Amino acid sequence: MKILIIRFSSIGDIVLTTPVIRCLKQQLAHAEIHFLTKYSFRDILEANPYIDKLILLRTDWAATMHELKNEHYDVVIDLHHNLRTLRVKRTLKVKQTFSFNKLNTQKWLLTALKVNRLPKMHIVDRYLDAVKKLGVQNDGKGLDYFIPEKDKVALQDIPTTHQFGFIGIVIGAALATKRMPLHKLKTLCEQISYPIILLGGPEDKKDGDAIASADNIKIYNACGKFSLNESADLVQQSKLIITHDTGLMHIAAALQKKIISIWGNTVPEFGMGAYYGNKETRDLQFEVLNLSCRPCSKIGYKQCPKKHFKCMELQNVEAIANEAIRLIQ
Repeated sequence: MKILIIRFSSIGDIVLTTPVIRCLKQQLAHAEIHFLTKYSFRDILEANPYIDKLILLRTDWAATMHELKNEHYDVVIDLHHNLRTLRVKRTLKVKQTFSFNKLNTQKWLLTALKVNRLPKMHIVDRYLDAVKKLGVQNDGKGLDYFIPEKDKVALQDIPTTHQFGFIGIVIGAALATKRMPLHKLKTLCEQISYPIILLGGPEDKKDGDAIASADNIKIYNACGKFSLNESADLVQQSKLIITHDTGLMHIAAALQKKIISIWGNTVPEFGMGAYYGNKETRDLQFEVLNLSCRPCSKIGYKQCPKKHFKCMELQNVEAIANEAIRLIQ
């Protein structure tokens, strides 16, 4: 049976599909698994042993569709479920197609009217629910993330002061309302009496420099210095990860790390919290409760629609710092 799984983006969402990939491969006899995603996200899946072929969507849509049609798939599993994936399915004309329920109506009710009709169900379980007719069940093993050997970070590539243990703090997020303001991040790092490595992309380097300037010995700014897989390896080496609602949070969960997650305009009720399967839950969530404006979006905004940004400005950084030290001890 040749199966195509589709998920175009983004980092966290793709990591959250990995239990589906594994369960299909291990539970269906002679299953050949192909995965279609954007070229920019190839590193997330390139070392996944449960994928037989990784197909990358480039600028030439017609060429990609031609490649897919030549594969003659038996099943298409759409874990993105948008207009673009609908085009793929119409092009391939595969009889057996499965799509997951995005629950857009329920998400709108929660963000617009603050009426929660969302099931108490993680998105991983909703992904797996989409393929249950194939006889596939959740194996409870959580998420997968495989780091190629070439992307392992050597100890000498981080400061000597951090080689015996550090806390990783993910300072970025795709949108501003999902991350703490710079002054809150500075205060958090100042209050943690333990070596810290700041994690993020090139776009986070400037903020990382500003945070690290308070103590260049204790705080090492790794933002923009390492690739995604190298950053994942730093997550693996850490004692603890402090993170916003980001892709690195899901990578940390896949690597079975202890996590402190900080929630702003989004909420765990969307089904996107750290996922460990049947394994021991190892995350601690910080969110400002009882705000009438929260959640304001299922994704986020460039700035707070209400201008006050209370969901992050009121975060108790002292409590976060204290919990961080407690967890590593």
